Amino acid sequence: MPSSDGKIRYAVVAAGSISQGAFMPGIGQTDNSVMTALVTGDPVKAQDLASIYGLKSYSYAEYPELLASGEIDAVYVATPNFLHTQYVIPALNAGIHVLLEKPMATTEAECRDMADAAERTGAKLMVAYRLHCEPGTLEMIERVQKGEFGDPRVFTSTFAQVVKTSNHRNKNGFAAGPVADMGPYPLNMVRKLFNAEPIEVMALGSKTPGSPLDSWDTVTVSLRFPQERLAHFTVSYTLPDTERFQLLGTKGEIEASPCFGYGEGVAINYRATINGETTEHVHPVVDQFAGETSYFSSCILNDQAPEPDGEEGWRDVRVVMAIERALETGLPQKLEPLAARRLPRSTQCRKLALADVPSFINTESPTE
Repeated sequence: MPSSDGKIRYAVVAAGSISQGAFMPGIGQTDNSVMTALVTGDPVKAQDLASIYGLKSYSYAEYPELLASGEIDAVYVATPNFLHTQYVIPALNAGIHVLLEKPMATTEAECRDMADAAERTGAKLMVAYRLHCEPGTLEMIERVQKGEFGDPRVFTSTFAQVVKTSNHRNKNGFAAGPVADMGPYPLNMVRKLFNAEPIEVMALGSKTPGSPLDSWDTVTVSLRFPQERLAHFTVSYTLPDTERFQLLGTKGEIEASPCFGYGEGVAINYRATINGETTEHVHPVVDQFAGETSYFSSCILNDQAPEPDGEEGWRDVRVVMAIERALETGLPQKLEPLAARRLPRSTQCRKLALADVPSFINTESPTE
């Protein structure tokens, strides 16, 4: 049951930078969610974060005890993606709802196992596509689907960052590399804008001389969609920070930057050109993590299925796996055609103010 004041009680599983810098501060901006527990393998984090937020802390070995404690209704799982399954499925089997960071998993089979557990137990599973609750993103999707830009034909995007050599993402191969970590952003965006699923995947990867990454650090992906629509994106762990996309339709275009990020000063703004006339569209900075949590808690409280569910997560992972096969073989990869899914709706939009972020405790950990 929710807390005495009707809020969904969350445990945070893994206390790395995304938990400390985004989810944990953001949950306090909602009116339907509260944190009650923390799971971490770091005793310093356990002590300091529990003190800051008034939480009960658990080690990973004590996770089963937490799930049986009656102290939580949901977990937010932010471990590295190759560790997701071992924390998601036990929670779902215990009837605990799960908000899961993307990418959903490292294999299609793991995605299916999670989705099956949610269906079997009735516990809700939502993959944390925070942009599905962000006002600028929802506005762009809605305008494209209304046909304001004509028939959407071509999508291009670049998303890059420099990852520290000490970060676990530099040490765990393709599953932790830029395609799995960053690729779902442009991939999910084009799937929503086209309202379609890719049917063919091609990819080229490079490893920058001197890069510590044990996989490709920069990857360019080309996707073919039905009706001869094309998409192209590049992701990188070794190039200066940038994020942008362009959508070209038969009547105009969208140029968005920033388009995938979050935090202080980051609003999802875009420039629209229709029939030669250009307009700027500026949106407020919102707390995207508060927004997605508020939406998920609302789904739990009202017994509604969240839109970015396990099926949505699997659809991105199946493309990520095809990208890996294309990189390894040098050959195009065909994908089974799939029907379009329901798109994010305006009712998912949340415009909660950005939370203040406390000083970071150590966030470098191989499991967080």
